[in-house]
Amino acid sequence: MKDSLGPFESCLSLKSLSNKVGGMLGCHNLPNNYKRLDAKLERKMMEVKKSTSGTNSFKSINGIILRFPQIKEGLKDIRGVFQQYDEDSNGTIDHEELKKCLKKLQLHLTEKEIDDLFYYCDVDGSAGIQFKEFIVLLCLIYLLMDHLHSPHTTSRLGSPQVEATFDTIIEAFLFLDKNGDGKLNKKDMIEALNDGTPWEKSPTHITRNRFKEMDWDRNGKVSFREFLFSLIDWVGIDTDDENPVTACLA
Repeated sequence: MKDSLGPFESCLSLKSLSNKVGGMLGCHNLPNNYKRLDAKLERKMMEVKKSTSGTNSFKSINGIILRFPQIKEGLKDIRGVFQQYDEDSNGTIDHEELKKCLKKLQLHLTEKEIDDLFYYCDVDGSAGIQFKEFIVLLCLIYLLMDHLHSPHTTSRLGSPQVEATFDTIIEAFLFLDKNGDGKLNKKDMIEALNDGTPWEKSPTHITRNRFKEMDWDRNGKVSFREFLFSLIDWVGIDTDDENPVTACLA
């Protein structure tokens, strides 16, 4: 008997970077400084979760899926920035181009911070940041900036729409992070997949497989970075000829 897949299960099955990127991340361990960056992001997520307790607008996985078109539209502004600083038009931003870009955006990072983020987001080891990797890099910088969620600060990325989109993505992760420890685990996923539809629980093996698709390094947890790459793929940022919600529901 074939299991019926809900919208989120279908979306994850169709839109996954697991095979392509998972092998890349699984073939080597991140250096200790990148593990420290993972830990730093976890602490930041815990801080944001605590400060926004009870205000999450998402009530179910379907609520996240229905926001895919809005997220996709909000990320489009980033492509122009990427193309502007991809000076040799080779589809990647190298280390020097990234430094120029961050300086222009007035994002004041140290050399070490830039180095760490560059290699942390360069998941295919190409020594260049591709467009999806650039989105992840900017979102991580935005998350780690002290002004996040402060109503008294002006836009620092030059686009309130992009920042609002990053807020939505962060909120989606926080919805999935049920125990508030800054990372996702299988228990989180089972609880989130069943939220809003307690009468139609997802089969355990389907939930387990969907979690494995996000857990690229197979360490039993999904970091915000892994979640970001997966979400960008599901949203379909490179596909302008189809509705991402329709694709996920197909």
